[in-house]
Amino acid sequence: MRIADLRGAVRLVVDGVHGATHIAEGLHGNIARLAPPLGKVPERPTGGITGFVYRTVRATSGLVGLGLDAALAGVESLLQQSQGETVAAEARRRQALLAALNGVVGDHLARTGNPLAIPMDLVVRGPARSRLLLLVHGLCMSDVQWRRDGHDHGARLAQALDCTPVYVRYNSGRHVSENAAELAAKLEELVMQWPVPVESLAIVGHSMGGLLARSAVHQAGAAGLAWRALLRKMVFLGTPHHGAALERAGNRLHTVLELSPYLAPFTRLGRLRSDGITDLRHGNLLEGDWRDGRYLHRDTRMAVPLPAGVACYAVAGTLGKGGTAQPVGDGLVSVDSALGRHPGPTHDLHLPASRSWVAAGVHHLDLLSSAAVYRKLRRWLA
Repeated sequence: MRIADLRGAVRLVVDGVHGATHIAEGLHGNIARLAPPLGKVPERPTGGITGFVYRTVRATSGLVGLGLDAALAGVESLLQQSQGETVAAEARRRQALLAALNGVVGDHLARTGNPLAIPMDLVVRGPARSRLLLLVHGLCMSDVQWRRDGHDHGARLAQALDCTPVYVRYNSGRHVSENAAELAAKLEELVMQWPVPVESLAIVGHSMGGLLARSAVHQAGAAGLAWRALLRKMVFLGTPHHGAALERAGNRLHTVLELSPYLAPFTRLGRLRSDGITDLRHGNLLEGDWRDGRYLHRDTRMAVPLPAGVACYAVAGTLGKGGTAQPVGDGLVSVDSALGRHPGPTHDLHLPASRSWVAAGVHHLDLLSSAAVYRKLRRWLA
């Protein structure tokens, strides 16, 4: 385990102790004040000896955490001096673990400067060609997880279509709009520094990655970035264009817990859902979509149509062999959401049937390894 990983884990544990202490103190205070069983009661810190105990726990854990972090920083410095600047290749298991952690609490990791936070990077795999294929992964995943069951859509398409695959690595716990703004800037830099003239760009986004791609294209167009004019095609694999039912259910549970002062302290656990996860409730793309609050039930999104002049395609998966009306979809995203269908005309993406396809019997993650999905990608992107 890397020293930086250990330092990040220590900080996360200390933050967890603080959070658990707040939950316990909130519950203790409400019981001591004999709060009514229903209704909202403002949380107040406990006083007297009880309050002193809770403050001592937080202070002690904070001091221990700072001490451990300082000691590990010293060890890390010594190791860097003895080993030089050599950086070992990251193991797939570590990448998967970090990606999952970032998906759940990545916003907190980024805000607190935790070394476990994944910085955005564009990973080029292959020689520089004039055609670029950008691949954007989904929530709790990383660029290495495009390879599934021995298959990698990017690598196979690069061989078949004579293009260079560029994989996006990002902290999926941050807001989609924040990641998209950074992606738009990094892609502009990449295109400007590409060793050969870029003729065209295509994007494949899986799950949240499709939302990130749509937001990045929208923001690039608003900012007048050069790469936007190079974009020819976009393909969405299981993208929750209009949100995911699981996140909406989680938000309702969060609201139910707030109805009683004896359950309200536990809503802190519900707030562990990252900014990225809460964006999946309705499929937020822009900062204004979540500015009024992360836990709103109503859909506050601004309508963002598919980009003009770009051929867009969408694939939805289904758990069974049924038709396109299945609400369950691929287990995480409904067919309607994946195909951009919405009862409101401004939010409907108006994808024609010729550019929409339902993969029967294909789970959300299996969209990354399905041979049938790959054949669709190859035909659409050719």
